[in-house]
Amino acid sequence: MTARLADIAAQAGVSEATVSRVLNGKPGVAAGTRESVLAALDVLGYERPVKLRQRSAGLVGLITPELDNPIFPALAQVIGQALTRQGYTPVLATQTPGGSTEDELTEMLVDRGVSGIIFVSGLHADTTADMARYDQLRGQGVPYVLINGFSEKVQAPFVSPDDRAAMVLAVTHLAALGHTRIGLAVGPKRFVPVLRKIEGFRLGMKERLGLGEAEIEELIQHSLYSLEGGQAAASALISRGCTAVVCASDMMALGAIRAARQQGLKVPQDVSVVGFDDSPLIAFTDPPLTTIRQPVQAMGQAAVRTLLEEIGGTPAPHSEFVFLPELVVRGSTASGPGQRRRD
Repeated sequence: MTARLADIAAQAGVSEATVSRVLNGKPGVAAGTRESVLAALDVLGYERPVKLRQRSAGLVGLITPELDNPIFPALAQVIGQALTRQGYTPVLATQTPGGSTEDELTEMLVDRGVSGIIFVSGLHADTTADMARYDQLRGQGVPYVLINGFSEKVQAPFVSPDDRAAMVLAVTHLAALGHTRIGLAVGPKRFVPVLRKIEGFRLGMKERLGLGEAEIEELIQHSLYSLEGGQAAASALISRGCTAVVCASDMMALGAIRAARQQGLKVPQDVSVVGFDDSPLIAFTDPPLTTIRQPVQAMGQAAVRTLLEEIGGTPAPHSEFVFLPELVVRGSTASGPGQRRRD
């Protein structure tokens, strides 16, 4: 056994004590070091101890709510690439209507001995959900990181775009173009990103246009996070006299463009539309969509880095890493109708 430890230590470039800790499943070993020791076992032809074959095989779960919205595959790709570079194997688990729930997917991943889990826009973002499920997961010794949606009740690191700043950017852009009736099409009220977008929208409308609470309230329309949801919300907002619509996702924005055209209006000549995400291919729509770009690359890499620190025995604080979005101006926004007449 001593000879074997020495061989493995020499191959991995670590001490025999570190090899012993890894083989016995002890904490306090960095993820990279642990992987080096396991790789050394493989190279030397030794079998991995049974208890390490699953959890230390480097599987990391990624749970997403859907893949229809292009932003989720984009995030999954960034996270998957970052994990692979660090020697881990990503396991993508996606919820589907009538299919497995988040809890069922989590249980499946834990049963397969994943080293950790990244949740994207999960139940942690739902203010009505029971957060005890995450305490239970931590009690099982599984590290995790949550993307999009912060909760004070969950003791874990969070990664989010700055939804408030995003809406201020959108309103500032549209107000500068001369729009005074700007609508907001968002998802259901119970979600944290929705509440934050509303806060940012209200702030922008007060600061840029001097509107009061009651006036702003009638310019907010809740719907589903889908093309059809965006179409329904935009139809309602256009009927209230809005000449511009800010949407909570690019999919909703495509629905808003459809709604405008169904009413015989042109985008952007009659109605300006702003999306959110900057999903792949969204620059090639008709017209190319003005949108708020989520910093997907930075967010995905931060989530992986934070999770690997947790796996390596250096837990991140219960905090939220907030990333600034970027306004990408394309062809779906133009001067407001009144502004063009003055020009």
